[in-house]
Amino acid sequence: MRKEVKKAKRIVIKVGTSTLIYPNGNINLAAIDQLAFVLSDLHNRGKEVILVSSGAVGVGMHKMNQTKRPTTIPEQQAIAAIGQGELMNIYNQRFNVYNQQIAQILVTRDVIDFPQSRRNVINTLEQLLAMGTIPIVNENDTVAIDELDHSTKFGDNDQLSAIMTNLIAADLLIILSDINGFYSANPTINPKAKMYQKVTVIDEMLMAQAGGAGSTFGTGGMYSKLQAALRIFETNSTMILANGNDPTIIFDILNGKEIGTLFKEEHS
Repeated sequence: MRKEVKKAKRIVIKVGTSTLIYPNGNINLAAIDQLAFVLSDLHNRGKEVILVSSGAVGVGMHKMNQTKRPTTIPEQQAIAAIGQGELMNIYNQRFNVYNQQIAQILVTRDVIDFPQSRRNVINTLEQLLAMGTIPIVNENDTVAIDELDHSTKFGDNDQLSAIMTNLIAADLLIILSDINGFYSANPTINPKAKMYQKVTVIDEMLMAQAGGAGSTFGTGGMYSKLQAALRIFETNSTMILANGNDPTIIFDILNGKEIGTLFKEEHS
């Protein structure tokens, strides 16, 4: 039983594109509805919840009937702009069913790094939580360009979710991915790969075990999950990596069940 997880009051939940988009490129409305239901219920229990959501490009591709991810920066930005509006439209629709108010926050890396704008982001998040809303955070893909100015981009939403966790001093970060947890090797190609129940130290060997790129519609891989965990270690917080195929798994996680991989640095 994970007692520290059961006690968590302020929680950041990150969902990857693989949770929101089917492999065929269509939108997973069932998962989005379950997510809205779960997060609304957590709010009703008195939890403070922030959702970091990927999926803008994937939803934009679906909206524009594209099966291949755009390769040029302007195309990616345009698709993200189309998808972000549509994604929030779907979230609004589903959260409204549960009478839960949401809010959208789009950020870039330089906003977090600059002290005044960083403070503004924190103040906005704190006010939104105080007002009983669930902020939905994403990177502002239409202006964050890795190739032109690396300082404006987080890299992926794994990093963004960890930064958000640290910014608002959240008790717990839950990253929902397309894998059950962190493995010693890629379980899709190595049947002997074993899943870690708990990770307390992230060293070079563990980094070497992390895989490469993520899904067709997303950007994150296991390496980015470990980078996120390192950020969580910096503020002595807790992170859990679990499978987001069924978002109701969040209930079991918060009930302290040994699901996914728990990342928590141990101090001697």
